[in-house]
Amino acid sequence: MDATAFISQMEWDKMMTNNGWNPVEIRDNRYNLIIHMVSAANGADEFYTTADHSCRNESLVEARDRDLKAAQAWIGHPYFDVIDNTSDFDTKIRRMIAAVCQKLGIDTGDRLSKNSRKVKFLVSTIPQDNVFPPFQDFDVVHDYMVAPSGKMQVRLRKRGKNGRWSYTHTNRRLEFNGQTIEVKTQISSRDYQNMLAQCDNSHNTIYKKRRCFLWNNQYFQLDIYKEPCHPRCRGLMLLETYTTLTGEELAKRLPSFLRVEKEVTADPAYSMYNLSLKDEWQNSRKFNKAFTPTSTANGCDFFSGRVTNGLGESGDH
Repeated sequence: MDATAFISQMEWDKMMTNNGWNPVEIRDNRYNLIIHMVSAANGADEFYTTADHSCRNESLVEARDRDLKAAQAWIGHPYFDVIDNTSDFDTKIRRMIAAVCQKLGIDTGDRLSKNSRKVKFLVSTIPQDNVFPPFQDFDVVHDYMVAPSGKMQVRLRKRGKNGRWSYTHTNRRLEFNGQTIEVKTQISSRDYQNMLAQCDNSHNTIYKKRRCFLWNNQYFQLDIYKEPCHPRCRGLMLLETYTTLTGEELAKRLPSFLRVEKEVTADPAYSMYNLSLKDEWQNSRKFNKAFTPTSTANGCDFFSGRVTNGLGESGDH
């Protein structure tokens, strides 16, 4: 995929066609995790140099352009982390290692990027497609499965476009001190079809359009809920990203072209598990607050301008 930073879109499309390639197979199904280390040319100019690099001769401007194109080449991968230059280099390396450890399910304690978390925002309106930066759209289908206890959530995900799909099995469970352990496993189409027989009938299937894009060196996913769905999900749009930023600094990184109403990370009303319940919440014994993250930092209520608490961690991907 990195080759798209150095050739035209027409040349890339021709190469894909001639070789019978498609993005889901060569990008999503081949790689478990993509990490883009942002060039020093973008955010740490004073450290950018071509000295002692005989194969590199890009100017600062050229390096920035190619760095952006290299990152954009991977837009759409389900697990894409961007490690920018908002920290010193040693911390940047630790953030990269932490991303790998998180994907592998390795507990790093408080040694690596302990403040990085997923945040979720309610979006009320979006502009026309031509206002967005380069993006990739995917169809996403979620089904919850019968779980052995209320301290566990198990779900299946089908994600793809143009009839090409990848499949994921996710197991979330509560451990001591309220910590949530999440294990994601890529599965085959056959396993996916077999596991659908174990779906929990108290949940609706969730259908989404997922739009992935980069903005301010931040990787965002915008989930647009689609019908058929429960009335509570009609018109629902949720924006998610991983970040260590809080408050005003986080607000500055959010896409300026979206109408962001408020931060809802810690609100169980926006948990996909609860959104998918067939019963009305007041009549359901399965409405779950156990997986709702606790308040750990200050976030912004962008609708009213008030400062609220509630930047935590969720896992509805």
